[in-house]
Amino acid sequence: MISSIELLMYRISDLLLAPVLLAILFVFFYGFFALGQYAIQGYQRKKNKEAFESGKHGAQGYDVHNFLLKNPSSDLDTLEVFAFERLEFLKLITKVAPMLGLIATMIPMGPALKSLADGNIQGISESLSVAFAGVIFALAAASLTFIVVSGKKRWLAQELLIAKHTINNRNVKNPVQLKAVKEA
Repeated sequence: MISSIELLMYRISDLLLAPVLLAILFVFFYGFFALGQYAIQGYQRKKNKEAFESGKHGAQGYDVHNFLLKNPSSDLDTLEVFAFERLEFLKLITKVAPMLGLIATMIPMGPALKSLADGNIQGISESLSVAFAGVIFALAAASLTFIVVSGKKRWLAQELLIAKHTINNRNVKNPVQLKAVKEA
């Protein structure tokens, strides 16, 4: 009974190797895509810094600022949710990629150990090369997206601070509205 379960789990894990390797390739290439987007946004932010500081519409690269200009009734909580959503997928990739790498390492270890027991050096080499390639690609993807998440998080935090001051100034300019809020 136990050997049947072990065999079933072994077969299923073998079937999982291809989808895991495809997922690793996806996150690897997505990491470079995200890094490219980050570089372009950095260029846009540098180019449009004066437009952002003067409060003009269309300051490309300043996501929270533009969201606030398009939705002037937004409060700070709405802006924080918007900023969180901008980072959510990148953070997910940063956390999931190493797990995929671990899975891609562990699945070929079974055949590698079996090859070792059979004295098949070629089989060991093939299995371990897949294992190490999978983990290297996954860790590279996690590293790339971590760099992007860290930079974007800093940018969004800076924009949220400025937006907070903008919202507070907007509320001070409308004391009647502020009074109504306090009474409610």
